[in-house]
Amino acid sequence: MSRIGKLPVNVPNAVEVQLNGVNLKVKGPKGEMQREFHPNMTIEKDDGILKVLRPNDEPKNKALHGLTRTLINNMVLGVSEGFSKTLAVIGVGYKVELKGKDLLLQLGYSHPINYPAPDGIQFEVDSKQNLISVKGVDKEKVGQVSAEIRGLRPPEPYKGKGVQYQNEKIRRKAGKAAVGGK
Repeated sequence: MSRIGKLPVNVPNAVEVQLNGVNLKVKGPKGEMQREFHPNMTIEKDDGILKVLRPNDEPKNKALHGLTRTLINNMVLGVSEGFSKTLAVIGVGYKVELKGKDLLLQLGYSHPINYPAPDGIQFEVDSKQNLISVKGVDKEKVGQVSAEIRGLRPPEPYKGKGVQYQNEKIRRKAGKAAVGGK
């Protein structure tokens, strides 16, 4: 069995789960999510616990087993606790501010960049430290939005200027060395 797939998913008391075949709807204090899973996987609901079962040991079903369990766990965690990623904007003159629900970024281009907040995503901005927090219930969407914001001005290897994840390590390169000679 899959080491991850065989683990049960514990459902907190505050989370409501509705299972209809391969459709799963999860509702909690932070929001609600719905997803349709592969028909080969069987999802069982016992009091406060969800289990994922696979029909056989074919490689495709083994892969789907762990994936399905992880996606269900992320849904339950998302609606109960939520997910968050923090980005740091580093550079002289680089600024970020919140305009309503949207982000207004000044990243060294000749124009400011307006990044609209997608559905289910909230931004929090710390203007003093130039930090952006991307929050939401869907882990995939939080990661995708964070990657898109980082992609607006990825960190460069010489001075480290740009948008980077808060704990990301940027490999720095040495600049050109002055050569003494004629």
